[in-house]
Amino acid sequence: MFNFLKGVVSGSGTGVKDLPYNIGEPYSSAWGSWVHYRGTSKDDGTPVSVFALSGSNTNDGHLAAGRNGVKRLRTVRHPNILSFLHSTEVENFDGSSTKVTIYIVTEPVMPLSEKLKELGLKGTQRDEYYAWGLHRIAKAVSFLNNDCKLVHGNVCLASVVVTQTLDWKLHAFDVLSEFDGHNESSVGPMLQYDWLIGAQYKPKELLKSDWTTIRRSPPWTIDSWGLGCLIYELFSGTKLSKTEDLCNTASIPKSLLPDYQRLLSSMPPRRLNSSKLLENSEYFQNKLVDTIQFMEILNLKDSVEKDTFFRKLPNLAEQLPREIVLKKLLPLLASALEFGSAAAPALTALLKMGSWLSTDEFSVKVLPTIVKLFASNDRSIRVALLQHIDQYGESLSAKIVDEQVYPHVATGFSDTSAFLREMTLKSMLVLAPKLSQRTISGSLLKYLSKLQVDEEPAIRTNTTILLGNIAGYLNEGTRKRVLINALTVRALRDTFAPARAAGIMALSATSSYYDVTEIATRILPNIVVFTIDPDSDVQSKAFQAVDQFLQLVKQHHEKTSTGDDSSTTSMGTSSIPGNASLLGWAMSSLTLKGSKSSEQGSYAPASSSMAPTSAVPSSSSIADSSSITPIHVSSSSTDLTDQHVPVSPTSNDGWGELENGILGGPDDDKDGWDDIEPQEEPKPSPFLANIQAAQRRPVSQPKPQVTGSRGSMTPKVSKNEDDDLWGSVPAPAPAPRASSSQPSSTRSSRTVGDDDDPWGAIAAPAPSAKPLNVKKGGALDDNDPWAAIAAPVPTTTKARPSIGRGRGNKPTVPKLGAQRINRASSGM
Repeated sequence: MFNFLKGVVSGSGTGVKDLPYNIGEPYSSAWGSWVHYRGTSKDDGTPVSVFALSGSNTNDGHLAAGRNGVKRLRTVRHPNILSFLHSTEVENFDGSSTKVTIYIVTEPVMPLSEKLKELGLKGTQRDEYYAWGLHRIAKAVSFLNNDCKLVHGNVCLASVVVTQTLDWKLHAFDVLSEFDGHNESSVGPMLQYDWLIGAQYKPKELLKSDWTTIRRSPPWTIDSWGLGCLIYELFSGTKLSKTEDLCNTASIPKSLLPDYQRLLSSMPPRRLNSSKLLENSEYFQNKLVDTIQFMEILNLKDSVEKDTFFRKLPNLAEQLPREIVLKKLLPLLASALEFGSAAAPALTALLKMGSWLSTDEFSVKVLPTIVKLFASNDRSIRVALLQHIDQYGESLSAKIVDEQVYPHVATGFSDTSAFLREMTLKSMLVLAPKLSQRTISGSLLKYLSKLQVDEEPAIRTNTTILLGNIAGYLNEGTRKRVLINALTVRALRDTFAPARAAGIMALSATSSYYDVTEIATRILPNIVVFTIDPDSDVQSKAFQAVDQFLQLVKQHHEKTSTGDDSSTTSMGTSSIPGNASLLGWAMSSLTLKGSKSSEQGSYAPASSSMAPTSAVPSSSSIADSSSITPIHVSSSSTDLTDQHVPVSPTSNDGWGELENGILGGPDDDKDGWDDIEPQEEPKPSPFLANIQAAQRRPVSQPKPQVTGSRGSMTPKVSKNEDDDLWGSVPAPAPAPRASSSQPSSTRSSRTVGDDDDPWGAIAAPAPSAKPLNVKKGGALDDNDPWAAIAAPVPTTTKARPSIGRGRGNKPTVPKLGAQRINRASSGM
């Protein structure tokens, strides 16, 4: 028998040197003759507990009981019984004496008495924690007595240890034996090592060694008495010194007192079974016990019960002992979320509990679970992750975000749910700074290009806001290609007023990335238009932006005029008071914090009312206007775009292919650049002047010959018109004078006087053909100098219809004049 036990113990190892664990400092207390050490694994450094029992020789009774404890601990498994890992027995020879030591390695635990001093719980929280711990020990005792028909024999405070998750576990199995009450032939002691039990912990029948009475009693009688001893030591805070002290019930809670008295009944058959204690005691009915029990059987609950529980959990967690919440509930909750048994509201509770951890603990206990949850297909889980991303986003490393988190988050950009697209967009404010340039240019900007034409105006608005915030994380080439085009062509042309306002503010917030040429030729001309926007909020923002950019241009002028050309290519915003708050505005709007900067003025109200998204235009949307509409765009605007914002031919970020339907407005017949043509025309104006002079002069020369026969008025008009051809190209104002070349002096004077309505001469029905043609040329001169190239055409069309009308309507005087003009022109 001895050799068998020795083989069982020594089979796990051959010596302390071969023990794959390091032995550390001992605890101050342990059960019996055992010494409880802290320890770590030699492989990975994980913590363990090492129990050591030494004897003078192999026949020592303590060693025999220790071997019994090792055997029982290895074979009995239960969640509330200490987990066995390894054991070994070592013999040391010192001269003529021999020392034998048994080592047991278990999960990391510490004595209950020391843990209670460390926690220092008081009041209701202490009672709740004690109730939960007693509940666990009662379960272990019930398992041994009722299921395994075993008797522990020495349940007390010293036989209970606490794990790192604050679970109470039963150990000290040296005395544990089978209950042989049903064997009538059994004689002698049932507990072979009962002499290890202190007299104060023995019930009356055991103290007298009345084994007959013990065998006739239920198997739980001895351990029920031990539970009573544990309750007394727990609430009195002192170690039981004599059996009579158990009668002192002053420290026992009233709700537990009836059960305590039944556990310590002087009649063994009437002692309370530990299983009945669990079922009927009011003491175990509290919030902590109920919460942990619900979490442990979560898989058995339906979805309604889970949803209700997890919605109450955040508030409930504040009322429970903080240490228990962090070390017990938090791991349970993380495991439930990771394996899919918890509902989406559980994430709120997880993050709230995680906020009570230190940064390092949060990274170890919470972040791994969150990263795994991003791969979930449950839409409610994904929404919950995005809604709370500001609580954990900063703790995510750039590598994890770029490789593990973003690929899953990006699927939300194209989700059918507008709310999920919106939340995905908002999350980029936290994740974008951690993305690589390859991910931003190759993926993120593609999605933003699509969102800027989203059907939801709130999403379009906040796409612009997002671009304003992440501009600093784009490389210089990407900024040149994207920002101005995105914030002017699409954002400023949006039919949704807050989207236009967001575009103006985003331009102001990113003003440090534009050189003075871009400000003067591309930004100011677009913003000035919105000073007359129908929306008052857009107007006020436009005025503020105009003032800001004009100040930047003025500063550049002052520097260049004094000979300081050090900053001719980049205009910063640091000198603009209040500009520092622009990015803060965008961030507040995107995260719906509603905070307002004192220097933003009217920016804050609009941002707080916007939902989190806005469409952003692409750079190539300007360079490649054919992708927007089939209408031809003037080459001046295209040239200017190509000059200042070169489009990368290899760019695949979505900004080179601007989608149709940006605005959907009837007057967006070009590409969004027609409103700034007047600013771009003066550049090629000298060449246009030469072309106009060359094409108009032949038209004006025949007129003096024809009209010379009529009188002196016509040659004078012709001379004025000839003079005006060379001066009207730069300034369209003299165009009305050119209209004086009409045959009728009365009609000419009326046209010149009617500056507001150059088409008023059409009111006369008879001569409608001639004034119409002449005035058509004048109107083109007023509105578009390019149209003057077509000046020769009206002279030909003027003659043909007038001849036809002259033949059919001879009686009228105006028709005769028209015939003479037509004859003269035909003679030419």
